[in-house]
Amino acid sequence: MRFNTSESKGGAPHIDAANTAMHKRLLTMEFKAMLLYNHGQPMKSPSLAILIALILSGQIIAETTAPLGTYTAVERRHWSFQKRQTPPVPAFTAAADKAWVKTPIDAFILARLQKEELRPAPEADRRTLIRRASFLLRGLPPAPEEIRAFESDKAPNAWEKVVDGYLNSPQYGERWAQHWLDVVRYAETDGFEYDTHRNGAWRFRDYVIRSFNEDKPYDRFVMEQLAGDELDSKAEWLRVASGLQRLGPLRKNAGNQEVASSRSEVLTEMTNIVGAAFLGVTIGCARCHDHKFDAFRQSDYYRIQAYFAATHEKDISLASEADQAAWNEKAKVTQAEIKKIKAAMRGKQGEELKAFEKQLEAATDQLPAPLPALFSVENDFKRATPIHLLERGEYTRPKDKVGARPLGVLLPDGAPERETLPENPRSKLAEWIVDPDNPLTARVMANRLWYWYFGRGIVATPNDFGKMGMRPTHPELLDWLANQFVAGGWKLKLMHKLLLTSSTWKQAYDSPQFEAAAAKDPENKLLWHSSRRRLEAEEMRDTMLAVAGRLNLKMGGPSIMVPVDKELTGLLYKPSQWDVAKDPSDHTRRSVYLIAKRNLRVPMMEAFDAPDLQISCARRESSTHAPQALELTNGEFANQMAEAFAARLTNEAGADPKRIATRAWELATGRAPNAKELALSAQFLNGQRPLREFALAVLNLNAFAYVE
Repeated sequence: MRFNTSESKGGAPHIDAANTAMHKRLLTMEFKAMLLYNHGQPMKSPSLAILIALILSGQIIAETTAPLGTYTAVERRHWSFQKRQTPPVPAFTAAADKAWVKTPIDAFILARLQKEELRPAPEADRRTLIRRASFLLRGLPPAPEEIRAFESDKAPNAWEKVVDGYLNSPQYGERWAQHWLDVVRYAETDGFEYDTHRNGAWRFRDYVIRSFNEDKPYDRFVMEQLAGDELDSKAEWLRVASGLQRLGPLRKNAGNQEVASSRSEVLTEMTNIVGAAFLGVTIGCARCHDHKFDAFRQSDYYRIQAYFAATHEKDISLASEADQAAWNEKAKVTQAEIKKIKAAMRGKQGEELKAFEKQLEAATDQLPAPLPALFSVENDFKRATPIHLLERGEYTRPKDKVGARPLGVLLPDGAPERETLPENPRSKLAEWIVDPDNPLTARVMANRLWYWYFGRGIVATPNDFGKMGMRPTHPELLDWLANQFVAGGWKLKLMHKLLLTSSTWKQAYDSPQFEAAAAKDPENKLLWHSSRRRLEAEEMRDTMLAVAGRLNLKMGGPSIMVPVDKELTGLLYKPSQWDVAKDPSDHTRRSVYLIAKRNLRVPMMEAFDAPDLQISCARRESSTHAPQALELTNGEFANQMAEAFAARLTNEAGADPKRIATRAWELATGRAPNAKELALSAQFLNGQRPLREFALAVLNLNAFAYVE
């Protein structure tokens, strides 16, 4: 055993002597450290009773190893812990059924529909399909010219040409990167009170965009994020990828940081994201005690955490030696002042401490702007954190120690832990995660893909494949998709093509049996028609920019801060953090390049359900509330886009009201207005109302905001 030095407040109690054999043995076990606990003064030999009390309270850390978890047969039989099956693809005899089944996906869907006495909806028209695909793959509307070209293309591979074009578009990576950034709760600031900006964190976003555009195999994608620095410490993009370990919120307390507390929170964030993002399970619930529902023991949680014991943050300067020397010269006086303040504030409390904290903040603000750097991590085995079970998850109450080991319920009984860390610990964890025989990884990603396509996963809880998560609606299909994913080299674009050529995805929203089918399956779990969806926050903003002719497609680089109300920036701990981009053309870049700041989201993005960046967002909600209407009618951005849209309409359609109305509808909704819509539009425009008001009204149409 050893004495717990994680907390240094207060002295030890006065302890009387005892002479039991157990007590004598305990005294021989590295126990001299305790004699120094009482402010450096030796204590009398402790009694056994108080010694046990100290152990139970966490004042003394036991050096015993936590026993391996045991798991019942029932726990091991949970569906998501089972090896993936190879289900037979359903076969059909009716000519209509055979004609509808274009892919094995369709066979599984149709078999389930027939079991419930339902039929699929007819195929959507070409205009609907290309608009749906464009938003799905690029997050942007198709140009009217694209729609007309596809509608008139009689080639047998017309649809395949559209799909390939969108998948090869640079905008594909930008759209699909946002999905993954949601899952890993990507942010460029720390959160909490100070919400400090993270130098170079934006490169992780660019890495994800690049990975999707390159169609990087998903197993490699996972390996790089968990252990890029271990794979090749000299490869910049791999160092950037491993910045995943630092994406979680981080509490900082102006020079008075309690290191042990902060380290515990950092390790917690590293551990939790493994379960949520890659394994689709809530292992974070086992931090304080054994999981209440799933077969995860508290020891399992900390054994996963042990893989990160040596992982520490690392900013890798990209500056030249000359630039670094110049920065050091500018900063040395301020750094000396900061060091002096930190020394003076030690041991201070209350108002005196607050005064020093203000001095420290003021001095820190005087430092030169940080030089370019890679936001990454590295292993430092000399500073590896001893990993123990923590009583109620509290870092001050350590219990038995543990070594690194994957989740026990997925291992054979008695599978040993690693008593010492391997040379590349996170690589070992990543290898286990992406092993094709891991029952979770491929299923989880295949399910995410299905959710991003259909608005509902086969498992409706993408981050929870445990008992409290939803059961799969089509378990055989999920296993078939996961098997295809692995067999195809973990390539997402192959899965895209499979889904996009399926009759299931091509269904229309309207169905001849709509009322009867909706009565049986109101949530469309069985996919008897296509579900209508509202554009997500980024799509809404980007589409407004595109329709108005203002979208700047510049890719990559530091994130952008756009103008927002001073009332909002004034709520920040340090309003100067919100540094609006000097070049106005940057204000119209795609939303994926807006800064991901935890304590301030762009109002329009927040109104349309952009995630809060605190935890993994597996599934975006789609709420409907009054502030959305206010944002789209009274918001500054919406009105700026209406002005630009009006100018575009004047330039492209002249002064004729019918031509203006037709062009407006084509740009905003992907179709021409019907007779009633055209008449109402012409009547509005002939009434001498400002064209800007008409443009704003078009940007508020359901046909603009929703995709069928």
